[in-house]
Amino acid sequence: MNSSDLLEGSGLGLRRGMFPELRKYQNQVANTVDFFEVAPENWINVGGRFGQRFRDYAEKFPIVCHGLSLSLGSPQPLDLSLLGQVREFLLEFDIQHYSDHLSACSDTGHLYDLMPIPFTESAVRYVAERIRTVQDFLERRIAIEHVSYYASPGQELSEIEFITSILDEADCNLLLDVNNAYVNSVNFSYDPKEFLNAMPMERVTYIHIAGHYKEAEDLRVDTHAANVIEPVWELLEHVYSKFGPVPTLLERDFKFPPVPKLLLEVKRIKQLQQRYSEASTSS
Repeated sequence: MNSSDLLEGSGLGLRRGMFPELRKYQNQVANTVDFFEVAPENWINVGGRFGQRFRDYAEKFPIVCHGLSLSLGSPQPLDLSLLGQVREFLLEFDIQHYSDHLSACSDTGHLYDLMPIPFTESAVRYVAERIRTVQDFLERRIAIEHVSYYASPGQELSEIEFITSILDEADCNLLLDVNNAYVNSVNFSYDPKEFLNAMPMERVTYIHIAGHYKEAEDLRVDTHAANVIEPVWELLEHVYSKFGPVPTLLERDFKFPPVPKLLLEVKRIKQLQQRYSEASTSS
């Protein structure tokens, strides 16, 4: 079974700040968005009007979960209480795909940021063991997302070697973030196409695409608060040209534009997917 089974098309990250506009343009949303993504930590045990609105979306659209708090690289024990809540949430809403970040975001408390894990052999073994523990606990495979990062202290492996080694040793899936690949390629001067070509596409559940901030010519900051830029669209098209129209989701966490403008980016994903679906059919 391919890791993206049961998921297809173009998706959108579901954020509470979008709710008023999403309801206003619900017909356009229904005709454009194939699935929504949420962070389970933001919705577990949420009741009231927000809880009901989430249930409404879960009844009408496939939902995927992208977590914020596993902290796979942390020195602290895994939060099994949180994992228990996540397991119940996934079962309650029949959610098939769950992912989190290849990072550390806690120590004695939450850091509220995604800190990079040193690219070392010992970190590969440590993180892979924690991923296997999570998968055993949840009784399902999860996906890990490679993160944007701004320093790599103690590096022994390349980013590609680090990610693929963990995927192999943990036998887990991958959430491929095209924007992160672009951001890191600028910050660390490598070819993003080479990076994307090296990713094991058979493990990819779906793709993220997003906007970022240009701090300097040689520094990009991943923000999810801007439109997707043309070089990132070109990288997404490169992935489709090589591997076909993989399910893809637009992330937007801040500075939300009007929903019609937001949907234009989702529609662009859909148009690219259709182009490369037709190309693969005719070849």
